[in-house]
Parts: sequence; structure tokens; C-alpha cells
Amino acid sequence: MFSSLFSAQIPGMVNYNEEDGLNCSYTYHLRQDKNGFIWIGSDNGLFRFDGKEFKQYGKEEGLKNVDIISCEPLPNGEVFILPFLNDFAYLKKGRVINLNINDYLKNQFSSSIPKITRDGNKLYLYGTTNPQNIFTYENGKVKKTPILLDYKQRGLLTVQYDFRTQNLYLNDPVKGEIVIYHIGSRKERRIKIDPGHIICEKDDLFVLNNKNSIDIYQLDNPYHITKKYSYRTKENVFYGAIDKNNKLWLNVQNGGVLYFKQSLLETKKNLAPPVKILGNYVINNVLVDRDDNVWFNSRNSGVFFIPQALFTNHINLSVKNNSEYIKAIARDDKNIILGYNNSYGAIIYKNGKMLEIVLDKDNKDENKSIYINNNLSIFGLASKIVVHTISTGENTKIQYALKSIVPYTEDSVFFCTAASLLVYHLKNKKITTVLNERVYTVLPYTQENLFIGNFSDLYKFNIKTKTKTLFLKGYYFTDIKKLKDNVYLGATNLNGIILFNDQRILNTIEKKDGLINDQVKKITVENKNMFWASTNSGISRIDLTGDKASINNFTQTDGLPSNAVSDCVIRNDTIFIGTSKGLGIFPVKKLMAQEKFIQKKVIINSITIENNEHYNPGTDLTGYSNNTVIFSLSFPDYASQGKISYKYKIEGLNDSWQVNNSSKIILSSIPPGKYVFRVYGLGYNGKQSYTSSDIAFEIKPRFWQTWWFKLILSLIAITLISVIINSYLQKKRSKKLEKFYHEKKIAELELQAIKAQINPHFIYNCLNSIKFLLFKEDYQETENYLDIFSRLIRKTLHYSEKTFMPIEEEIEYLSLYMDMEKLRQNELFDYTIEVSEKVNKRWLIPSLLIQPFVENAIKHGISGLKPDKGLIKISFDYIDSTLCIIIEDNGTGIKTKNESLMNTDSFGLKLSQKRIKTFQQLFETHITLEVINLSEKHARQGTQIKLYITPYENSNLHH
Repeated sequence: MFSSLFSAQIPGMVNYNEEDGLNCSYTYHLRQDKNGFIWIGSDNGLFRFDGKEFKQYGKEEGLKNVDIISCEPLPNGEVFILPFLNDFAYLKKGRVINLNINDYLKNQFSSSIPKITRDGNKLYLYGTTNPQNIFTYENGKVKKTPILLDYKQRGLLTVQYDFRTQNLYLNDPVKGEIVIYHIGSRKERRIKIDPGHIICEKDDLFVLNNKNSIDIYQLDNPYHITKKYSYRTKENVFYGAIDKNNKLWLNVQNGGVLYFKQSLLETKKNLAPPVKILGNYVINNVLVDRDDNVWFNSRNSGVFFIPQALFTNHINLSVKNNSEYIKAIARDDKNIILGYNNSYGAIIYKNGKMLEIVLDKDNKDENKSIYINNNLSIFGLASKIVVHTISTGENTKIQYALKSIVPYTEDSVFFCTAASLLVYHLKNKKITTVLNERVYTVLPYTQENLFIGNFSDLYKFNIKTKTKTLFLKGYYFTDIKKLKDNVYLGATNLNGIILFNDQRILNTIEKKDGLINDQVKKITVENKNMFWASTNSGISRIDLTGDKASINNFTQTDGLPSNAVSDCVIRNDTIFIGTSKGLGIFPVKKLMAQEKFIQKKVIINSITIENNEHYNPGTDLTGYSNNTVIFSLSFPDYASQGKISYKYKIEGLNDSWQVNNSSKIILSSIPPGKYVFRVYGLGYNGKQSYTSSDIAFEIKPRFWQTWWFKLILSLIAITLISVIINSYLQKKRSKKLEKFYHEKKIAELELQAIKAQINPHFIYNCLNSIKFLLFKEDYQETENYLDIFSRLIRKTLHYSEKTFMPIEEEIEYLSLYMDMEKLRQNELFDYTIEVSEKVNKRWLIPSLLIQPFVENAIKHGISGLKPDKGLIKISFDYIDSTLCIIIEDNGTGIKTKNESLMNTDSFGLKLSQKRIKTFQQLFETHITLEVINLSEKHARQGTQIKLYITPYENSNLHH
């Protein structure tokens, strides 16, 4: 007979149903594809499960028939869909494609779905009874190969088709024969076997059900069959499966499945009795996935899942009927004792047998703490204490509201109760009161001194003197244990684990240090450096061998029946862990050999860019900025039971990692550039995938973000700005020219007015000289003077109408003027005119500019020298691109240092100064006047006038 283990619910098993997104009533077959996804056929379409979400393919997705019996995932990513009776389809790149030869196929499978043999991406489909054809499906196309076998009204049941040998194996359940038909040669052979109906097959193995006998056969070669095993059962088996490990599963009509732990390829004579699982549910199909997790498809209760570690632990567990809520656990040298969530307990013997103990049949109190010592066991319930004698089964009740039981001496224990701390003597069963206060925990650190913990503080207490001293304030200790000499461990309700001696706190271990939870229920010491901490989030093993605590955490993903761990005990190299869903028994070495990483990668299902969903992430992925990029992810780590998240970053955008619980990563408004999306899967308890999944993509700029568009835009902007600026400058220049034109006209008029002033002034002086000569009756001189005067007048009138005159003509004019003045002044002075070789006499200078300065030298410089004779020197030189004209006299000079030449009464000189300013304004010609008192700089008397004429360009001085 098979064991009754797990005939009800398996501890720690998960049931996925409508609330989780599996929106159907009836589930059929289970399959797993190359990426690890689980595919589920149902009466409401095909479902894909990635460990977190169910994705449904139904009528809205394009299926014509939503009653899906099964599917066949192919290596190329296609999923061939087998609906009930007809309307075959396949799934490719997220799209349902209905086969256009459905009418051609469904007539061949009008009474059942076809059997399938797979060869890579190729499928062979054939009927289950008297098949007429073999259909080959590949890449959306189907071709037919006829079976020309004369069935002669025989009801042959198809076993399988071997595409390698082209042999079709058929079962004749009436005659007890296997018919082997070769498709190519059309030859037929028969092999005698025991009668029976085919249940399942895999590779060279097939299983027949012959009334109450399950017979397993193996093809030794294409034409020889050996019967390997037979198993007698009274169960009505309607279906079966041989899993990837070649272990047999049989579906029972009245509920449950039979699991054979022995591989069918082993050479043992007999099959070991199976284990019955889920006896309360009708199971349609069983799948053992690539990680040895087990999936069960039920008739009307969804899909059941149990992780490999948990399944292996419970299948191999020697303790039977283990699924209750364990609240406390203890051991001695012989036995292990369990306290449950109601008024009963159990004792497990060394041989694995369990003795259940009813503590109070009229009450359902939970166990708070338990103790065992040889023949005596003590169960501390919430409202009473039950002392149980193992050999006789006798129970003695003590009415105390217990908090915990702590060993004291070999013959006594402490009872921590809601009202007092008691000592219970095991032999005489007497109770002694130690302290009349509520006590939660206690630990003796000497024979007479105790650590006592209440709801908020830890005290030192002396039994003899009854003195109580506050030791640690603000810590609610749920358990206290001795680690080694004068080092103690305190499990707290909020602050993790406290390490202390009899003087002070030595260290704290909290969640930030790697502890699985800061709320610790119990501590179990393994040795002086190692201990275990039980929490509601799992169990932690702490190693204090090194300088820093090394912590390993274990949860349901490691095989624990539940994460709610109440306590544990260690015997030899095995740890017994009490949880809310039963007992977990593990070799410590095996538990410590857990993987540091999850040996899976994140699957990037698709990437949506520009509203286009790409199902082949390996191809070039490009999009444009200002659009959303969506990554659809899956991390099929089923052991994490949906507690999955993703750690990702966008290289090229930022270097910071982000964590997202959603399977869709949405990125908005990514700037143009080339990026790499790198993502890790995070399973339960933060375990990370062993490597990242990476995919490169590029965001291209919109045309208005391209460099050439920006260049064109910049050029247009520069052109517009230039046009605007030029227009503005042109207007400003026009206004300036217009203003300059008016100013020039005004300056010309002023210049003409100045010249008009110069001419009368000059003529007036000449007439005075003539008058003086006539007065002296010097008619010869008068005649000479008038001759020179007439020539001078003509030149004056000639040049007064011109703005510029050549240097040579200026020299001629000055000579006439000074000759005339010499006559008038009776040879009062001499003069010289020198022209440097650097000076071109044809250069132009402002007309009549020098004469007023010569006049001033005669009138004010040398006139006071009598009887000495005066000398006037005029020189023209070219120095540093500037024409320098010097008028020098040896007269009395400027009277004072601060006396200005313009302070004289020379009307002509004042007009010359005004002319210089007018020339500068009118012709933008630089004319500088410099007056030097020679007595101050050269130790001789006289005045020197320097005129510097520097045009902007030399051409301004040339004619």
C-alpha cells in the first residue's frame, strides 16, 4: 500500500487560482518552455505564468476555441496550441495565429485531441485510435503522410510514433499485442504483451493499466519490448506522466496522484510503494519543471505548486502527518517533543514514529513552552501547565498562565508565569516561589544569581538575598541563552540579538547587520561560536568565529515548511525546525550548501518603443526622443513564490541602480543617445540572479534635435539677426551720414566765413603799411610794396576759395608775405624756409594755415627786439608718417609760463585756431598745435610753433 502522506494539503504548498489571475475553472495540461515559463491549458484559454503574473490568451487575443487542452512550446519560441477537438493555432511573438488548414486537420481528430511527438521545431500529430495520417507541423505549415495500415475493425490505441525509425507503435488492448508499423515500408510486426490500456509514455518507456495492475514497459530496440515493473493498486488510475527524472506519476480518479520516488530506468526488481499526494483533489496533470519544482493541475481548484527544496524535504521526511502549527519544540538525548497550536503535543522517537499526546480535549490552548527529560515531559499552555509521563501517558495539570519553561538544575526547572517566578522540582513535583512578579524569561548565570526579564527590562536577581538590580533597561527579552563562559545571548522583541556579560552589553546583531528580522522569538546554541535565531521571517544562523558576525538566512525557498519559525533544536548534524506549517528536518551541511545567487536570468519579453512592441530584443532597437520606452520583464524563479523584484540601470544615462517591483519598467523622455539596459532579478529574501540581462538600444533625435537642423536653425537665426543688426546699423549710419552731411555743410560755411574774416583782416594790415610808406614819401618802396601786395592779394583771393593747397605754393605765398613785411618793417627781420628731403612739395595742406602764425611772430615776437634784428625760421619735415611744420622766431617769447598764445590780441591767430578745429571736424584730419617757449627748454629766447598734420591715411596728404 502507498503511504497516506500529504493526502490533504502539503505544508508550504501554494495554490494559484482565480484570485491570482488564473481566471478559469478547469485546468488540463502543463508545459514549460525554453525560457522557463509555465504554460497552462484551461477551459478559458491558454495561460502563461512567469512566477509572478498570469498572462491569458483567449478570444480577445484571437483564439477561435478557448477550451485549450494542451500546448507544445518549441525551441524557436513558437507555442503550438491544441484546443479541444479543433481550431488549431500557434503563438508567435505574442500573437495568436490560427492555422488555415484547421478543417483539414480537425476531421482527423474529431473524437479526441492528437498525440504529439516533437523533433526540435517540428511536431508530428496523429490520432489516438486507428490513426489515418501523420501530420507534420513546422513554421506554420502542415503536411500529411498517410498511414496505409489495414485496421480490419481493430481498435488500436496509439502508443507513440518514433520519427527516427518511422515506426508507429499501436496497442491492441484486447489481444494484448503491440503492433509496430513502419510508415515507409508499410510492414507490420506484432509483439505479445499483457493486455491493458495506455496511460502515458516518454521516450522508450510506456505504461499500461491492466485493471488493478500498472505495467511499465521499455523498448530495448525498435522491435523488442521488455516489461520492467508491475504495481498492483486498487486505485482507479485514469492518466499518468513520466517526468524529466523518469519518475512515474499516476492520476487517481477519486482524487490525488501517486508518486513513485524510484526512477523507471533503475534496474530494481520491484517498484517501491508510492506516496499519495493531494488526495482531496482530482489532479489532471503533473509537471516537474527543470528546477525540480512540482506543479499539479487540478480539476476545479487551480494549480498547486511546491518548490523543489520543500518537496524533497517532505517526501523524504520520516515523520508522518506533519502539517500542524508547531509553537514550541525541545529535545533530550532520546526524543524530540513538539507543542502545537492547540491542546496537544507529540513526541518523535528516534525511529521516526510520532506519538500524539492529547493534553486537554475540552480546550484549545496553544503551547507556549515545552520541556522533556527522559520519561517526563512538560507542556506549558497559555492557561495551564501539563506534566506528562511518557511511559504511562498520565497527565498532571497545574493552573498557571505560563510564559516559558527554563531548565535550572538536573532535577528542577523554572516556570516563568504571569504572576511569579517558580521552581518546579521534577522528582517530588513540589513548587517553590522565587519572586512574586510577572516574569517572561530567566537564566541562571551562577547557582544563586539570575537574569530575569520582564516586558521591558532585564534585572539581576539573587535568590538568597532576594535583591533585584536593574541591569539592561528598555529591552523586551523573549529568550536568554548562555553562549560560553560569561557571554550570554538575548533574543529581543524589537532590537534583534543582544550579546552581553554580567557587566555590560558586548554587541548587538540586527537586521542592518544581516539578521533576517529584528523580532527574534528563540535562540538555539549550536556551539560556543554559532547559534540560530528563529523569527517570523525565517531562521538565521549566526557565526561569531571571525571579527564580524557571519549570517546565513533560510526561508521557504530553502525548504522550510513556513517562514514563521517558532524554535528549533539540533541533534548531531541535523536541525529540526518548528514552523506554522509543520516540522522541517534538514542536515545542517545541506542547508548551508545553499546557492548564494539564483541560477536564472531575467527574461526581457519585449520592448515597446514608438508604440511598436519588439519581441526579438536581439535585433537593433531604435526609437526617437520624447517617447516612452517600456521593458516587459519576467524572472521565472518560482521558488520565490511571486516575491520578485527587479534591479536595473540605464548605462549611458546614469550609474545608479533602481529597484522596481513591477514587471514593466517604463522610461519616459530619454534624451537622444546610445544606452544599455542592464537588469538583475531579485527573488525572495533579496537573492539576486547570478548575472544580469543586458540589451542595447538607441534613442535617435527628432529632426529638430539633429545637429544639421540645429546648424541650419543657427544659420537662419544668425542671418536674421545679421539682417536686423545691419538694418539697424544702416539706419543709424544713414542718420549719422545725414547728420554728418549737415554738419559738413555747416563746417564749410563756417570755414568760408573764417576765410572771409581773414581776407579783410589781411588787406587791412597791408593798407596800413602802404599808408605808412606814402606818409614817408618813399615812392620807390611804395611801388615795390604795391607790386608784391598785388601778387599777394591775387594769391590770397585764389587760395581763399580752396580748402587745400600744395606745400610749394604755401612756401611761395609765405615768401611773398614775409618779403612784403620786411619792406614795411625796414628790414626788421630775416627769414628762412627749409624743406626736408622726406617732404614731397606737392603734398596738400590746409590753405592759408601757416600765415597767421608767421604774422604773430612778426607782430608780437620780433617787433620788440630793436635795435637787434629778428629771425624767423620755417621748416617742413616728415616724422613718423606725420608732416611737422615749425615756425620759430628769436623774439622776446611768451612772457609767463602759463601765458597762452591765444591770449594775445592776434585776430588772425584766433581764426587759425578755429580753422584747425573746423578742419578736424570736417575732414577727420588730426592737426596738433604745440607752442614752445624756447627760453625754458633750449636756453635761448624766442617762440616755437609746431604744427603736426596726421591724416588717417597718407593719401589724405597727397594730391
